[in-house]
Amino acid sequence: MASVPGDSGTACTLEFAVQMTCQSCVDAVRKSLHGVAGVQSVEVQLENQMVVVQTTLPSPKVQALLEGTGRQAVLKGMGSSILQNWEAAVAILEGLGPVQGVVRFLQLTPEQCLIEGTIDGLEPGPHGLHVHQYGDLTSNCASCGDHFNPDGTSHGGPEDANRHHGDLGNVHADTDGRAVFRMEDEKLKVWDVIGRSLVIDEGEDDLGRGGHPLSKVTGNSGKRLACGIIARSSGLFQNPKQICSCDGITIWEERDRPIAGKGRKEPAQRPAHL
Repeated sequence: MASVPGDSGTACTLEFAVQMTCQSCVDAVRKSLHGVAGVQSVEVQLENQMVVVQTTLPSPKVQALLEGTGRQAVLKGMGSSILQNWEAAVAILEGLGPVQGVVRFLQLTPEQCLIEGTIDGLEPGPHGLHVHQYGDLTSNCASCGDHFNPDGTSHGGPEDANRHHGDLGNVHADTDGRAVFRMEDEKLKVWDVIGRSLVIDEGEDDLGRGGHPLSKVTGNSGKRLACGIIARSSGLFQNPKQICSCDGITIWEERDRPIAGKGRKEPAQRPAHL
């Protein structure tokens, strides 16, 4: 497994809903993605307000390009490059501090899993990222249990043959505290992690090589900053929703507002990572 800068790795297909009303909208969307390294094909359907992109770029980068046209874009589904839905999942990370993020999992093939996302509010530098045993947030991240480790092996790096299944290595935050990443893994399977949790740590994972007593246990990556339960999400063309039947909130409004409770029906400033 390796973090991918954007123009390498295995391609996947992203399905976006994009606010489009006329042919000039279609032309602007096509232009925004034309010639971009990592974008392999683009299909735009004006009548369905849909854009389908085959790419090796992380979905937040494609979304930013689409929204650079002045139109809102919402990721509705992910699938393999051959338009096959194996399994998809998402974790929304939150903690007691400023760290928050969205991380998506996509089974590209029976052997290959894609993990991509954006995490904000981090200190610049590397941070350990791990799938944990339990999807239990009753005590915040402390109740997530140990790293997901069905084989009972020692902690290691994502390229190691012997490692926890949940060992995803490090993601790197830039000077603004944002980590945008895309990685592929042959040990992790989406169907094995749904209902478990994903945790981002304070420090760098030493990948089991640091010589610290915790190196072979956790990678000595420090305290848990934020976490979220890994839940099943929509694959390609599995989410036809344009408006919520319970309260009439459209998908364009919903991305800017809480899922429920106070503020649901009031405009809110959307987090940078969504």
